[in-house]
Amino acid sequence: MAQIIAIANQKGGVGKTTTTLNLAYSLHNMGLKVLTVDFDSQANLTTCFGVEAPNEIETNIADLMMLMMDEKELPEPKSYVLSHDGVDFIPSSISLSVIDAKLRLEMGAEQMLAGILEPLRDEYDYILIDTCPSLGSLTINALAAADKVIITVNPQLLAMMGLQDFMKTVKKIKKRINTKLEVSGILLTMCDSRTNLCKILKEQVYDEYNKVVPVFKTSIPATIKVGESIYYGMSIQQYSPKATAGIAYREFAKELVAL
Repeated sequence: MAQIIAIANQKGGVGKTTTTLNLAYSLHNMGLKVLTVDFDSQANLTTCFGVEAPNEIETNIADLMMLMMDEKELPEPKSYVLSHDGVDFIPSSISLSVIDAKLRLEMGAEQMLAGILEPLRDEYDYILIDTCPSLGSLTINALAAADKVIITVNPQLLAMMGLQDFMKTVKKIKKRINTKLEVSGILLTMCDSRTNLCKILKEQVYDEYNKVVPVFKTSIPATIKVGESIYYGMSIQQYSPKATAGIAYREFAKELVAL
């Protein structure tokens, strides 16, 4: 039965999509069956899987959410679960932004995504949810559906500032909506170990949070290869297997599985 993991942070530009993509392929290369869910209206993860026109896909996560809200039967998974190089994914589109607004008026809105993913648990080892950069209805839905959350943090001052607020949100959701939700850990991404600021902020994360929630031993280094791989619609492992970030994501996957 799959473990559902949300990759989340209210801040943008902290490596959520990159982590979802590369963690998925790293787990796949370990022989595990993985489903990823693009739960961001920007559809960046969908694009990373080679879909050039996400808005033209017949059935995406926004359509499924609408069916759930209208209490209609979902189609067979084969009609909306796509696959790319061995990793399955449920695509997104700009329509998800409309769903975000509708959820605010919906009774039991927090459980819609969970209703979509629960029937798929038996088919996978891991289900990874790529979330949007906000603390709105969509992120709450993702956290309500998840067993665990990985919090990606870019060790830059502005990216660090919202971490405490996000931790409070996770705590509230665990108490009020999803009692099984746990924090797998904080993953430091885009780390430039050459700068003093990066070193200071990494130490700050360990000092302030490691006693409260785990901080993964693996951190993801900043490298131009990551941006290049995203541009070409590939994981870093596919694009440049020897790149430091690719090696780091493989180590991170091993660390996650060992938990």
